[in-house]
Amino acid sequence: MQAHEANNTLLYPVVLRGTQMECGDAEAVIIGGMVLDIHATPSIHVNSGTTTPGKVCYVQGGVARNVAECMSKLGAKPYMISALGFDMAGNLLLEQWKSAGLSTEGILKDKDIETPVVCNIFDVNGEVAAGVASVEALEKYLTPDWILHFKSTLLSAPVVLVDANLSCPSLEASCKMAADTECPVWFEPVSVTKSRRISSIVKYVTFASPNEDELIAMANALSGGDQFHPLIESHYKNNLSSVSLFQMLKPAIWVLLEKGIKVVLVTLGSNGVFLCSKGGPSCFKVPVEKMNWCSFGGQLYRTVMQKCPPNCYSGFSELDRSSRLFVVHFPTVPASVVRLTGAGDCLVGGTLASICAGLDIMQSVSVGIAAAKAAVEVEANVPYAFSLAAITDDAKSVYSGAKVLFHQSML
Repeated sequence: MQAHEANNTLLYPVVLRGTQMECGDAEAVIIGGMVLDIHATPSIHVNSGTTTPGKVCYVQGGVARNVAECMSKLGAKPYMISALGFDMAGNLLLEQWKSAGLSTEGILKDKDIETPVVCNIFDVNGEVAAGVASVEALEKYLTPDWILHFKSTLLSAPVVLVDANLSCPSLEASCKMAADTECPVWFEPVSVTKSRRISSIVKYVTFASPNEDELIAMANALSGGDQFHPLIESHYKNNLSSVSLFQMLKPAIWVLLEKGIKVVLVTLGSNGVFLCSKGGPSCFKVPVEKMNWCSFGGQLYRTVMQKCPPNCYSGFSELDRSSRLFVVHFPTVPASVVRLTGAGDCLVGGTLASICAGLDIMQSVSVGIAAAKAAVEVEANVPYAFSLAAITDDAKSVYSGAKVLFHQSML
């Protein structure tokens, strides 16, 4: 396929094209929650103690599920390990999963399971004002015994993602299983409270993707104290330069890196993303034999390589390779925001799909930010389809705007 033809392509779940399940590529393994989200959005400002006119809808959700769906629509072939009940919520989630042609082999289904449900109430600006989560079934039924059934799947997997909805024993079982098969682990913190579960598995983790508050909680959990504190109000943060914002977060980031995490991806909302590692941008790349060379993954790889040549981003030539810390700030892309709930999950999903396609971490994060932009412009957590042209054009904009921040020493 020529480049101009590929750019007009819409990317759907990879398995909707029958030949792609036969090409034998490795599958990223995603372990965590499949959740039915109930979104309630008022049309006017809410008054307490009474109902308010607005819109209520059901949306397929769950951090791990959202990441996996996003990956599938960008050409990867995620293998989902989760748990669902035979109730209304479970049936809705399972039917959507099947209709997309995605594998249900790793999804435990049982009549005794109460499918996880989260009800989010938004304000008139699309921000979450309040929410109630009923996700206890994930800790009760997504057990180490169930997860260990799928150890052989990890033998060819380029990466395994675990979300912090898992219980600590299940997180440890997942990570030890990955270590036994030499599969890198991506830890998705989910929430401030659950992000602290990093403490028992940090030695196994290659990637982590906290937002600012989750980063602080993880650093405190790993340092065994309460020395790090949440940052200042967002309206003030938006006036800070990326360098100033990083300086405030640097001590907490360094705790995670010193504990062995290879790549820390700090998501900053409208302020972009910090990619942090020891050394340089070549700290991780999928082995050739584990890359996804199916049609869509190949299209994404070829188009991004053309628009975002490796190492050709602002500031790369200035990188001091003797620096102990390598940090890049990636900007966001302007978007017409409808809803913000799926942005972080699509950022991770887009990054992982790109890594599985063979792109380097710099290119992959750029694609992830482009996928997040597409997510905030729709009602659902994950867009129905991605435009290859739009994703790669936005990725090019992000990639060319990335700035390297580097430091000679750490306190």
